[in-house]
Amino acid sequence: MILTSEKGWPCTLAQNRIATKDCYVNSEVERVWRIVQGDLNQLLDGKDKKKLGVGRRVLLGTPGIGKSMSAGSYLLYQLLHYDDKQLHVVVYCFGGDLAYVFDRTTITVTKYMDEINISNLMDDLVRQRKLKGFVIYDVDKEGREPSCGYPPSKSWGVIVLLSPKEDNYKSWEKQMGGNQLVMNRPDEIDVKAMCAWEKRGESAEEQMKYWTMAKKHMDDVGPILRSIFSGRAWKKRSIANDEVKSINALNAKYYMRVEVAVDWTETNVSYKLVKIV
Repeated sequence: MILTSEKGWPCTLAQNRIATKDCYVNSEVERVWRIVQGDLNQLLDGKDKKKLGVGRRVLLGTPGIGKSMSAGSYLLYQLLHYDDKQLHVVVYCFGGDLAYVFDRTTITVTKYMDEINISNLMDDLVRQRKLKGFVIYDVDKEGREPSCGYPPSKSWGVIVLLSPKEDNYKSWEKQMGGNQLVMNRPDEIDVKAMCAWEKRGESAEEQMKYWTMAKKHMDDVGPILRSIFSGRAWKKRSIANDEVKSINALNAKYYMRVEVAVDWTETNVSYKLVKIV
């Protein structure tokens, strides 16, 4: 399924990239939403909202497989179509310094910047206006997890989108009782469908050429969406993969100290593509 937004989706706007209008929704993205929907239904029923971890999720996945663009955008879409008498506000945060607030009571979208402003906003929504809401928190490149106690009410749900690096979420997860959810990598058929949509207005020859390129890149570096549709992005990823594969018992000591003065630790290893069966 394809969802199109003429103004683009938050994740590309936040990164100052060309606004991406199309959000690709496969069965894995739908699975993530169904789980979040179940959490939200339970949370808004009010029966178990005092139970630690209800409505709090950590979505883990390999960088570049679509956590932000696909899962984040689709979650936003579905949350904005949830019963507005029960869910009043949806907040999409990028790290601690940028947030888009979708206030369904006033039918407005407001952009907030600076961690203090966002914190004050959350307090106002929860304690002053007594609204119920849901937060999508996309961990930024610096890996800043939400502060403990975020969001400031058990009546609010939250899902944190990040890569499987423990430093990015362990503290928050422990304090808030967040439940982990692993996002699988895309399948080949998902990538083929994306190629067909991207080149839908072109000749069969051009469509096949585009798919052949994507398939070649995918066979080399895996189904990492940010790396297979561009020759430049693929080459960069491929070189990095080759360097990692070249590490052996003889040169491992050298690689362990490249560009840094300390050894790699278990929390700074390369990411693996995730496939849960």
